[in-house]
Amino acid sequence: MKRVERRQLKEDEFVSGINAVLQFLKARRKEFILVAAGLAAVVLIVIGLTALRNRSLRKESRVVSEIVALRAEISQKPENLAMLEKLAGNGKFERMAYIELATYWLEKGEIDKAEKQVLRIKSTPKDFLYYGAQDLLGQIAVKKKDFAAALEIFRKVEESKTSVYPLDAILYHKGEALELKGDRQGALAVFKQIQDEYGQTYYGYEAALKASRLGVAK
Repeated sequence: MKRVERRQLKEDEFVSGINAVLQFLKARRKEFILVAAGLAAVVLIVIGLTALRNRSLRKESRVVSEIVALRAEISQKPENLAMLEKLAGNGKFERMAYIELATYWLEKGEIDKAEKQVLRIKSTPKDFLYYGAQDLLGQIAVKKKDFAAALEIFRKVEESKTSVYPLDAILYHKGEALELKGDRQGALAVFKQIQDEYGQTYYGYEAALKASRLGVAK
């Protein structure tokens, strides 16, 4: 008899517990609906942002591909120059068109036109394209024989210790500026530094040749 009573008590407790839960859910129904709606909204926002990001990445990829293709064929298709100018802008990758235009004019010996394109690139964000623009500005200053300005540009990039742009390229152009300025000892020191720190890179190899030549000439 006692066993039956104990079982009955347990069943009553279970039913009471269920009823309590149901009453709690009923009382808090609006709150739960609001929470669920909020979570659903967050999920939709995340999905929407992801879709926009993917769409943006696809667009950026197309822009980069188009810029590279236009630049590669610009010698055979001069009309590509106008198309590059049209693509150029301050977007994350549209700035690349300014770099390509500046490089094109620099190769043509049109120093002022090259500088004009580089100066259109804003100082932020400080990414690969920004430092690429600084590298070009330094090279343009060398072409103009403004060695003090060139060395100052290269110094600032070197001291930034950036990891997004190859510093061996900056150092190599710094060495060239010193050499053209007539500071052979300074240039030799820079080329040896590149040898020591970046011996396995393209500029490491070129610096070794420069160091060898300057070492013999001193």
